Amino acid sequence: MFEAFRHFVAEFVEGDRHPSQFADDDYRLAAAALLVHAAAIDGKMSQAEGDKLRAIIKQRFNLDDAATAELIEKATAAEHESVDLYHFTHLLNHALDEEGRAKVIEMMWEIVYADGTRDELEDNLLWRAADLLGVSQRERIELRQRIAAKAGHESTVRSAGGGRKAETA
Repeated sequence: MFEAFRHFVAEFVEGDRHPSQFADDDYRLAAAALLVHAAAIDGKMSQAEGDKLRAIIKQRFNLDDAATAELIEKATAAEHESVDLYHFTHLLNHALDEEGRAKVIEMMWEIVYADGTRDELEDNLLWRAADLLGVSQRERIELRQRIAAKAGHESTVRSAGGGRKAETA
């Protein structure tokens, strides 16, 4: 009987909140918005980036297909309305520990390498996001190298002009 009462009180306090509804202060929404930004920073989201985005969000946040689609939709809207990364990184800094914030950077690198190329815009985004999340330069580079190796890519970056240049930190 006590368990039934506790369940009733929990439902009353939480109201209609369902795990697949993502509030503006949900760290998953903030992380997904950063992932959407990484996928679309070069002006277009490739099929490979979109597929990787869905796979990462579904797997990392343990969501079903409907909840994954809902989170991506809300994250895309939030990302379009945002003027900078600070809103998202600020929320993540309060919600996640150091390891959790590094995981966000790791997921962003997975998105970057999904289409087989890495460019200066993506490098700059990851540098800024890592800095705002308190992920060190060393860890950001190690995460990039690990994801690049896992994806079978070399460590060169495509410049804005389309050429390739030597690796920089």
